[in-house]
Amino acid sequence: MKLSKTGMYLVNGTELVADAQDATAIVESKSGVKTSKEEAKQNTIAYGILKDHNTSGNMEKLQIKFDKLTSHDITYVGIIQTARASGLEKFPIPYVLTNCHNSLCAVGGTINEDDHMFGLTCAKKYGGIYVPPHQAVIHQFAREMLAGGGKMILGSDSHTRYGALGTMAMGEGGPELVKQLLNRTYDINMPEVVGIYLTGTPRKGVGPQDVALAIIGEVFDKGYVKNKVMEFVGPGVANLSVDFRIGVDVMTTETTCLSSIWKTDDKVREFYDIHGRVEEYKELTPGNVAYYDGMIEIDLSEIKPMIAMPFHPSNTYTIEELKANLLDILDDCEKRAAVSLDGQVDFTLKDKVRNGKLYVDQGIIAGCAGGGFENITDAADILRGASIGPDEFTLSVYPASTPIYMELVKNGAVADLMATGAIVKTAFCGPCFGAGDTPSNNGFSIRHSTRNFPNREGSKLQNGQISSVALMDARSIAATAANQGYLTGADEIDVNFTKPKYFFDKTIYENRVFDSKGVADPSEEIKFGPNIKDWPAMSPLPEHMILKVVSEIHDPVTTTDELIPSGETSSYRSNPLGLAEFTLSRKDPEYVGRAKEVQKIQKAIEADTCPGEVSEEFHAVMDTIRKTYEDVTRNNIGVGSTIFAVKPGDGSAREQAASCQKVLGGWANIANEYATKRYRSNLINWGMLPFLIEDGDLPFTNGDYIFVPNVYKAVSEKKSDIQAFVVKDGSLKEFNLQMGELTDDEREIIEKGCLINYYRAQK
Repeated sequence: MKLSKTGMYLVNGTELVADAQDATAIVESKSGVKTSKEEAKQNTIAYGILKDHNTSGNMEKLQIKFDKLTSHDITYVGIIQTARASGLEKFPIPYVLTNCHNSLCAVGGTINEDDHMFGLTCAKKYGGIYVPPHQAVIHQFAREMLAGGGKMILGSDSHTRYGALGTMAMGEGGPELVKQLLNRTYDINMPEVVGIYLTGTPRKGVGPQDVALAIIGEVFDKGYVKNKVMEFVGPGVANLSVDFRIGVDVMTTETTCLSSIWKTDDKVREFYDIHGRVEEYKELTPGNVAYYDGMIEIDLSEIKPMIAMPFHPSNTYTIEELKANLLDILDDCEKRAAVSLDGQVDFTLKDKVRNGKLYVDQGIIAGCAGGGFENITDAADILRGASIGPDEFTLSVYPASTPIYMELVKNGAVADLMATGAIVKTAFCGPCFGAGDTPSNNGFSIRHSTRNFPNREGSKLQNGQISSVALMDARSIAATAANQGYLTGADEIDVNFTKPKYFFDKTIYENRVFDSKGVADPSEEIKFGPNIKDWPAMSPLPEHMILKVVSEIHDPVTTTDELIPSGETSSYRSNPLGLAEFTLSRKDPEYVGRAKEVQKIQKAIEADTCPGEVSEEFHAVMDTIRKTYEDVTRNNIGVGSTIFAVKPGDGSAREQAASCQKVLGGWANIANEYATKRYRSNLINWGMLPFLIEDGDLPFTNGDYIFVPNVYKAVSEKKSDIQAFVVKDGSLKEFNLQMGELTDDEREIIEKGCLINYYRAQK
């Protein structure tokens, strides 16, 4: 794999020319076309799709309107509640509500099924589409029924990626979907486009997860594609089935790219034809001369079976390398765990080594990444006639949709899998976020799913419970299962892959999916369960701000799972106050209590009572500030909490990673950088300031107060450098915060206090 150090021209779809002084002359001689770099930039597939969906008239400052929206049952309640509070009357574009996350309705009493009934009645009232539990995971339904060539889809799940089908899709926090529901736009600067130039053909036994992990391991730490669009081109694309392309594509999220898109061909046309939607196919290919801001060259024939060890998809090795250096790599995992888990529990995988081999306790093939037809049929071919054994090792397989499951039943793959001792289950995303197939304490699971962050397998560190996940391809998981739990790469076994043809049965959805066909029924009554709560009132940005640092996180990266845990907490995502109690619970259990103490001060100010009676500490802080800023009073200040994290927001699109902080009185984050655009956007949409501070020794520590004078003026006047002070020991110590670029709408959202307030002010 090779990452270019410069931009790159792609000529006639097959030749690469590095950006250099004589590049345009070389390009002209090869293509016979006279062009400039700026013209060539417009010849990427991504540029064309973004241009077709941009409403601003300015391709540097995009205002995108999407064709369709999709959400699942962890996110759609909060989105619709936000939109209702902001004036929603009907869904203006197709909006699909799937139920694939909170499908285990025994968790939390009636809570989950109450959310489902809320979703069904909202689909009827506002004119949407409702997919019942166990029918399909969100992204498989989108592939089968929503994607279209040249279209754009916005989803409230980070793995919203349908680029292999010619659809540019993006995963964002819920407020960005709210904007689309209210006929507003998705506003971003024109992203850079990085080409992924594929050559060669994958080796036998190598699957899409292997290719994806190889890419993630190469680019994540470098930030090579962060907030950029990945565009897959080159002759190697034609050597991949569509299922294979989909399996690579969905994992691009883990590179921190903004979106992805692939060139399309007759194989993609056939995919649409199989699903009864051939009219949605569109041939997409770069122009004769296309310019990319970076280029990743991949020879598919060089990729070997891969594994991403705990606790991140970028912690990658070939399975061959892991076996050859087993104890050294396991030792490195322990060192990484000490950082990721803050030393809360003792973690080791060395006790999994038996006779020099690594034994795993569990295998899972599931979800939007692993549950595809080809992944499961290849796994069935490997396992046919084998046994997973009667020891600790278990194997669960979750087809990504009921149509896939039905075809696997018809062609015998399900019977082959079950005969080995494997369990085949319905479409469910739980194993991907910690709500299904939880291993025992100290268990080690290998999964063809999307993530292996801490807690993704159900651990509760505060209770001393820890297990871990490694990511692998379905084929190597099946090979390991055939070897009764001893880690085995799919290239180590002899197998004949039968590659059966897929037949899609659309009547399954016709019989169960509610589709309003875009017709709203205003008379429909929405069903509210007792756990479904409105968003609490949120204060606007004050003239001056006092922040108390209530958590300080120095991990290299902080995931959204650590900011607000997944798993069993998901049942409370329709209850803002209830969910907020879990904020940072697995990273900093004292956070909620500290934040609430600060919030009491702000509530006292809003109630026009003396905040000094709530906190003598705050009284001393005000006295120090007023020595220099005499005009600061409780009539023009706001008091809130903030956290510091080096690089927060990797992972899920979940808005609750930000909204829970806001519900508890949070008014800012301070970071060296933000891991993803979507987390920063979530902060902004919930009225929180996304402050930046230069890497180095911090001027403050946990428990310190920070005074930000004239913060409202700084935001409204578009200042990028903002003066701040640490209030300590009776004095003010000045330091500098940066804001980064904000659109005019984003500034107004922050000024108003959140997106809901912003829209209410416009009524």
